[in-house]
Amino acid sequence: MAIRAPLYYDAGDLKEMTTAMVDTIIDQCVYQYSLDTSVSLSIVPSGGSLGSLTDTRQQAGTVSTHQSSFPTEATTNEPTTVIITYDKIQQTVSGGSPTSDSGWLWPAYRRSDKNIQAMTLQDVKDTFLHPAINLLAAATTTSAQAGTYHISTSTSVGGSTLVSATPVFVNTQADTAAYTDDAAGLGFTQKKQYASGGTSGTNIVTMNNVTSITVGMGIWRQNNTTLPDRSTSPTTITEINGNTLTLSQNFTAQASGEYRIGGEALDQPTTVTSYYLHKINGVNNSTNIPLYIRQSDNHLQSYTEANLKTYLKGWMKKTAADSSDGFKIAYSYTTGTNRGSGMADTILSGTGDYQTFQYNADGGIDDYRAQEFPNGTASTANTWYLKINKS
Repeated sequence: MAIRAPLYYDAGDLKEMTTAMVDTIIDQCVYQYSLDTSVSLSIVPSGGSLGSLTDTRQQAGTVSTHQSSFPTEATTNEPTTVIITYDKIQQTVSGGSPTSDSGWLWPAYRRSDKNIQAMTLQDVKDTFLHPAINLLAAATTTSAQAGTYHISTSTSVGGSTLVSATPVFVNTQADTAAYTDDAAGLGFTQKKQYASGGTSGTNIVTMNNVTSITVGMGIWRQNNTTLPDRSTSPTTITEINGNTLTLSQNFTAQASGEYRIGGEALDQPTTVTSYYLHKINGVNNSTNIPLYIRQSDNHLQSYTEANLKTYLKGWMKKTAADSSDGFKIAYSYTTGTNRGSGMADTILSGTGDYQTFQYNADGGIDDYRAQEFPNGTASTANTWYLKINKS
């Protein structure tokens, strides 16, 4: 590894840059990278290349009913786990075509024998590009990491730009306050008239209307055996398409007449925390301008600031995308340095809150209901981090 001290003019004198002066060029490398990043992250609806994260939460067990007594806790269905997959981050890599080096492109330096020559591309990597990549891949999220990404629970972070208002991950839990053992909850009941379908051995039926009905509610017919026994094997609605219902079980006989649909909707979540992707903004600080050897006559000349920045931008983009010596940047959820907030998946740890309700709004005490709701305290199932890595 060869770290060079570029030459510059100081009031007509030829001098070597100090470490602090070289650092201003390294900072400019970072800024130039932020203007044209080669490893970019974006938000897609699904199928993002970084892979998937899973949010888990509890939902109520299906409602059980009986015509003469409450189903026991032992026979009611336990709460189950809902799994939501988030695969929204897409990584795109584009190295571009930097200015080629024919031996004259890079700054001049003084060798140990006092002769002056141009830095090689390897010298430039060791002196400017690789130290800049090291800054980009650090754990901090300051302007020294400009052009790279991090996660936050906020949509507004100073010094960064929100990539998308769509969160990359949402941690949800069952909303225990939404489940109730009263007429508005477990006792919720709609009567719906059979319209068509529902032949024996099938699980699709059309009703006259499905107003106020949601997926996960129980469905049964009083004193009728067109569906499996409602107390030991309750049937629920798994899909609603117009007025047509898809059920969790097949009809045991041709559907007919009036059906009751009710109980608590199974999945009633609340959002705990949303996580968003941000890109760090660059800061264009002043840069010391070195000398280069003019090819036409071997004289020394200061770069124009624009030319120097163009060369640095192109080679930073190329190095971050295509380095073969350990300085290629990539993001993942598994390897590298954590960037920003950890994305926690929390889930309630209870074993079920058994509740009962007797429905007799029709004047007949023939509908005893039981259902188990999510309960307990929140525990962390997993925590994921966006990670940046150089390799």
